[in-house]
Amino acid sequence: MKILLPDSVDLDLWVEGAVTYAVAEPIPEEHTDADVLVVWNNPGRHLADAARRLHRLRWVQTLAAGPDAVLNAGFAPEVLITNGAGLHDDTVAEHTLALLLAAARRVNLLVRAQIGHRWAGELGGNQPRRETANFRTLREAHVVIWGFGGIAATLAPHLTALGARITGVARTPGERHGFPIVTADDFPQLLPTADVLIMILPDTPQTKHALNASVLALLPAHAWLVDVGRGSTVDESALLAAIRAGRLGGAALDVFETEPLPTTSALWDEPNVIISPHAAGGRPLGAEALIQENLAAFEANRPLRNLVARD
Repeated sequence: MKILLPDSVDLDLWVEGAVTYAVAEPIPEEHTDADVLVVWNNPGRHLADAARRLHRLRWVQTLAAGPDAVLNAGFAPEVLITNGAGLHDDTVAEHTLALLLAAARRVNLLVRAQIGHRWAGELGGNQPRRETANFRTLREAHVVIWGFGGIAATLAPHLTALGARITGVARTPGERHGFPIVTADDFPQLLPTADVLIMILPDTPQTKHALNASVLALLPAHAWLVDVGRGSTVDESALLAAIRAGRLGGAALDVFETEPLPTTSALWDEPNVIISPHAAGGRPLGAEALIQENLAAFEANRPLRNLVARD
């Protein structure tokens, strides 16, 4: 069995039949007989090329949490696809916490002042202990997490430790990991009470512009948005209009509809927009264990972990 491993991640892994390939180039002709393809940060055009040319392929393991790039590549329906859910929980949770604290403590404005050699006295000195009209602290803040999976489960205890109250949003209501979960149907009652809305949604046809003008209108004017899921889930024009009109406190964005974010985007110049270059993940922790576990299951004809359902 031939297994293709990407050169885009330093895998500490020895597997019989494994061959390392360059993700920046089409897969060489001599490896188009591979049975298994592991992918990480492969360009879309090369994934589509692999889908056309790897004639013996039976399984694709992506190390990304979201399988959208692989699903869009056009692999045959009989090819199994597994994702990297769980490999990015720690790193994305850490980055999300950093963005939240930067927003609350106005690090974006402090950096702008530093670049201009200006002492931002309005952000220092005596401060009110409670600011109901501003998001300035996680203490007693209501944080709503839209898309409550593994990343949210890792992040939420850290937010709780800093004094925040957490409500998760998912397709099924109830309780997960000790936190209350509601559905998007509850937004009219939920979002007006939010100080922060964190989005960790996947890229699917159903989530396209899930955050639109109607949803934004439900948030209080001091609230902040943090998006570490997929850029396609946010209507950037509606978001920009809400921030400019003072109907939203600001946004910390790690993902965008077009990446890299075009230099012409108006988001760059908004003081209350924090831009992060899709940096929350990038480190698939535990990839070796996942690959080995799924290889053993694949060879034994057992169910694979993180199997993606295909319509």
